[in-house]
Amino acid sequence: MLDIALPIAFTLVSFALALSLLRLIIGPDLPDRILALDTLYINSIALLILLGLYLGSALYFEAALLIAVMGFVGTVALSKYLLRGDIME
Repeated sequence: MLDIALPIAFTLVSFALALSLLRLIIGPDLPDRILALDTLYINSIALLILLGLYLGSALYFEAALLIAVMGFVGTVALSKYLLRGDIME
Protein backbone atom coordinates (compact mmCIF):
# COMPACT_ATOMS: atom_id res chain seq x y z
CA MET A 1 0.00 0.00 0.00
CA LEU A 2 2.85 2.38 0.81
CA ASP A 3 4.43 1.60 -2.57
CA ILE A 4 1.36 3.10 -4.25
CA ALA A 5 0.77 6.02 -1.89
CA LEU A 6 4.31 7.46 -1.86
CA PRO A 7 4.63 8.17 -5.61
CA ILE A 8 1.17 9.74 -5.62
CA ALA A 9 2.11 11.88 -2.61
CA PHE A 10 5.42 12.88 -4.27
CA THR A 11 3.53 13.98 -7.37
CA LEU A 12 0.88 15.97 -5.53
CA VAL A 13 3.32 17.71 -3.19
CA SER A 14 5.61 18.53 -6.13
CA PHE A 15 2.65 20.05 -7.94
CA ALA A 16 1.81 22.12 -4.85
CA LEU A 17 5.46 23.20 -4.67
CA ALA A 18 5.33 24.37 -8.28
CA LEU A 19 2.13 26.32 -7.67
CA SER A 20 3.66 28.00 -4.61
CA LEU A 21 6.72 28.94 -6.64
CA LEU A 22 4.46 30.42 -9.31
CA ARG A 23 2.63 32.51 -6.69
CA LEU A 24 5.98 33.64 -5.29
CA ILE A 25 7.07 34.86 -8.71
CA ILE A 26 3.84 36.53 -9.89
CA GLY A 27 2.28 37.44 -6.56
CA PRO A 28 0.47 40.77 -6.84
CA ASP A 29 1.79 42.24 -3.59
CA LEU A 30 4.23 41.55 -0.77
CA PRO A 31 1.92 39.71 1.69
CA ASP A 32 0.99 37.23 -1.05
CA ARG A 33 4.65 36.58 -1.72
CA ILE A 34 5.41 36.08 1.98
CA LEU A 35 2.55 33.60 2.23
CA ALA A 36 3.81 31.81 -0.90
CA LEU A 37 7.28 31.58 0.63
CA ASP A 38 5.79 30.15 3.82
CA THR A 39 3.85 27.58 1.81
CA LEU A 40 6.97 26.80 -0.21
CA TYR A 41 8.98 25.80 2.80
CA ILE A 42 6.09 23.76 4.20
CA ASN A 43 5.89 21.87 0.91
CA SER A 44 9.65 21.29 0.95
CA ILE A 45 9.32 19.86 4.48
CA ALA A 46 6.61 17.52 3.20
CA LEU A 47 8.87 16.38 0.36
CA LEU A 48 11.74 15.71 2.76
CA ILE A 49 9.51 13.67 5.05
CA LEU A 50 8.19 11.67 2.10
CA LEU A 51 11.75 11.05 0.93
CA GLY A 52 12.70 9.92 4.43
CA LEU A 53 9.80 7.48 4.43
CA TYR A 54 10.73 6.20 0.99
CA LEU A 55 14.42 5.70 1.79
CA GLY A 56 13.89 4.67 5.42
CA SER A 57 16.37 7.20 6.78
CA ALA A 58 15.86 9.38 9.86
CA LEU A 59 18.35 11.97 8.59
CA TYR A 60 15.70 13.54 6.37
CA PHE A 61 13.40 14.07 9.35
CA GLU A 62 16.10 16.08 11.10
CA ALA A 63 16.65 18.17 7.98
CA ALA A 64 12.90 18.81 7.79
CA LEU A 65 12.94 19.98 11.41
CA LEU A 66 15.78 22.40 10.69
CA ILE A 67 13.94 23.80 7.67
CA ALA A 68 10.81 24.24 9.79
CA VAL A 69 12.69 26.26 12.42
CA MET A 70 14.46 28.40 9.82
CA GLY A 71 11.23 28.97 7.94
CA PHE A 72 9.43 30.09 11.08
CA VAL A 73 12.15 32.56 11.96
CA GLY A 74 12.21 33.85 8.38
CA THR A 75 8.45 34.33 8.30
CA VAL A 76 8.48 36.23 11.59
CA ALA A 77 11.32 38.46 10.39
CA LEU A 78 9.62 39.23 7.08
CA SER A 79 6.34 39.97 8.82
CA LYS A 80 8.02 42.35 11.27
CA TYR A 81 9.76 44.06 8.37
CA LEU A 82 6.46 44.37 6.50
CA LEU A 83 4.68 45.89 9.51
CA ARG A 84 7.38 48.21 10.85
CA GLY A 85 9.98 48.61 8.14
CA ASP A 86 12.63 47.40 10.60
CA ILE A 87 13.43 43.94 11.95
CA MET A 88 15.34 44.90 15.10
CA GLU A 89 14.09 47.37 17.64
